[in-house]
Parts: sequence; C-alpha cells; structure tokens
Amino acid sequence: MATVEKLPMLAEGYDKLTESLRRLKAERPEIVDAIEEARAHGDLSENAEYHAAKERQGQIEASIADIEDRLSRAQIIDPTSLSGDKVIFGATVTLLDEDEKPVKYQIVGQTEADAKVGRISYNSPLGRALIGRQVEDEVEVSVPSGDRYYLVSKIEFI
Repeated sequence: MATVEKLPMLAEGYDKLTESLRRLKAERPEIVDAIEEARAHGDLSENAEYHAAKERQGQIEASIADIEDRLSRAQIIDPTSLSGDKVIFGATVTLLDEDEKPVKYQIVGQTEADAKVGRISYNSPLGRALIGRQVEDEVEVSVPSGDRYYLVSKIEFI
C-alpha cells in the first residue's frame, strides 16, 4: 500500500489554501446557473457560452480536488517552535552571495513560495541545496543562468 506523503506548510499557507477552497466552492452555484442559462439558448453543439461554462466547471472541480488533497496531507509547521543548527523547513537563512551581499530566504512550502518576498520552496533548486546545511557551509546551486555560490551566514527560526 502506498504511503501518503505529507506536505509541510506554514499556518499562513494552510489558511490561504482554505480561503481558495472556500471561494471555489462559492463559485460552484454560479457556474451551474451559467450552464442552465446557456442550455436554455438552444443548440448546444454551437453554443460557446455553454462550452465555456462547462470548461470553467471542470477547472473549478479539478482545483477543488487538488486543494482538498493538499489540505488533507498538510503538515502545519510553526517555525518559532523549531531550533537547531541546520537548515530545515521553516528556517530563515541569511546567505552571502559571491559579492558578499546578504540575501535572506525562508524555506517554505510550494504554495507559499514567493522569491520576491524572500520565501523559497523547499523543493526549489536553492531550497534543496540549503536543507541540512549549517552556518559557514558553502552552497553551490545550478540555475538556468549558471552556477551560483552562497555562504550560509545565519540560520534563524522566526
């Protein structure tokens, strides 16, 4: 029997997914109404409104199933309850790049990742390279623009 893989995420990411699920479920009746209205217009084979509404219904149902699956496998992690000297999920890591400029990233779940605000997924190339590292470790990451090198200067659990 297959084991169910847990999805680590912060409480904020869980709340965001829950809100998305609520919005999608609220949209269901509107889509059913749109399908009924389009159906009333007659010939379904050439009815663009009907086909668009049916396609949107399929997208909503697929999204709902995906989000429900993620929520059922969610493992909520509170970074403030963690500690240690290694980079793990939830850690905030300060790195020095090749120019000795500090960059700060928090290791988060896929749904919470946003590099613009300093949150990277544990599954991203940099996230995978950082997991398990300690202060003063050098990290090499292959990215589309070439290899990048970083030095782990600080690990925090905030």
